[in-house]
Amino acid sequence: MQFKTSSLAPALNYFPTLKPPHKTLAFHQFSVLIITFLAYASFHASRKPPSIVKSVLGPTIQSNSSSADTGWDPFNGPHGAHRLGELDLAFLSAYSIGMYFAGHVGDRIDLRLFLVFGMMCSGILTIFFGLGYWFDVHLLGYFMAVQVLCGLVQSIGWPCVVAVVGNWFEKEKRGLIMGVWSSHTSVGNIIGSVVASGVLEFGWGWSFVVPGVLVILVGILVFLFLPVSPEDLGFESLVKEIQMNVEINGIGIWREKWNQRKQVFLEQRMQMSIQLVSYTFLYWLPFYIRHTAVAGVHLSHKTAGNLSAIFDIGGVFGGILAGLISDMIEARAVTSIAFLLLSVPALVFYRVYGSLSMVANILLMFLSGLLVNGPYSLITTAVATDLGTQTVIRGNSRALATVTAIIDGTGSVGAALGPLLAGYISTTGWNNVFLMLIFAIFCATLFLIRIARTEIKGNLNEGKWSLYSIGTQ
Repeated sequence: MQFKTSSLAPALNYFPTLKPPHKTLAFHQFSVLIITFLAYASFHASRKPPSIVKSVLGPTIQSNSSSADTGWDPFNGPHGAHRLGELDLAFLSAYSIGMYFAGHVGDRIDLRLFLVFGMMCSGILTIFFGLGYWFDVHLLGYFMAVQVLCGLVQSIGWPCVVAVVGNWFEKEKRGLIMGVWSSHTSVGNIIGSVVASGVLEFGWGWSFVVPGVLVILVGILVFLFLPVSPEDLGFESLVKEIQMNVEINGIGIWREKWNQRKQVFLEQRMQMSIQLVSYTFLYWLPFYIRHTAVAGVHLSHKTAGNLSAIFDIGGVFGGILAGLISDMIEARAVTSIAFLLLSVPALVFYRVYGSLSMVANILLMFLSGLLVNGPYSLITTAVATDLGTQTVIRGNSRALATVTAIIDGTGSVGAALGPLLAGYISTTGWNNVFLMLIFAIFCATLFLIRIARTEIKGNLNEGKWSLYSIGTQ
């Protein structure tokens, strides 16, 4: 490994005795994974409070506790569930729109500074939402405005962290690496659930303030220690760039661009469907648990919030398992389809039998999280980074931020629709909400079939799926 005398990472500016020759590439790759993992986990931790406090802000229910729920105007009226769904729509619509701009901006400025800016603003705006508790704010417009602004700055996170990780890792075995790394989403949800639920008894405002402070603290860590690319530490680039002559190879380039655009189109539609499912659980699962008796008993706000973390714990294992399987069979779309199809009976069982006992609820929620979030983690990371390092894009590896933003930005349209529809449909019965989720899963499966067919043909033609090759993997 050769070293260059290029600029060093931010951490080395503070600790000049640490020079690249004394650090291995593997050490820095591990550090990048940890820092970006914490960064995006903190983003998701700050997204979790709205779902935790829904049962506190929303319509009242008869509780087994000594004091009745009172809710918080303007969310506690007969249309409270609708208002809460509209609040989710405000955040996720802004997030979806902001994603397109964030990807383009991330390609043109320092990714580290851009990411830190997004984290600081996200933390401050999350705190602002919580301040509505102490200042006794009951204006829907205030909460809407905070959520819109927060959605815009939160859109900075995903394209930045994926682009940085894409700079540090080559394509080989990326499925497993991304499967483990992408558990940041579920881990962030778990942290957000536990933290927000833990301080809920002191007032729902604390459920926003503490995660907001967490994002700011992790943002400081990112500013001090995150190197954007190997070149920042004096290593050679890990992305094999090629020089293209557009005048000579124009036809081939445009053909490759067209094929990639078709794949991006399919990924966008799949993302839209699967994010509808994932974000509906993210924003409504604690509310559902609170309003659905388990073994004949309505759980407390805190217990419902903590219990919802089981879904994300299943998602951690699902992301790792999906990444491992996809690397073994070298077919990510096939792996995703298998997980999605199995998630349908899992959701049905959870709806039908999840209320029988606490054990049944936990086991079926864990299984649902594993099967739903497995393909979600796989597609949003490994496939996005693969597309971003195709030959047409590799002339500028940081264009990965744009590619990732396009895929996830379109997918976020589904993320915005899911919680909104859940807010309206839940008033007609939760069975209808689960039917909506199952329909979205089937749509996601249909969009993956073409990609899966290409994977199957390729593996069969190359002999990768012979009995011998499978047995030696």
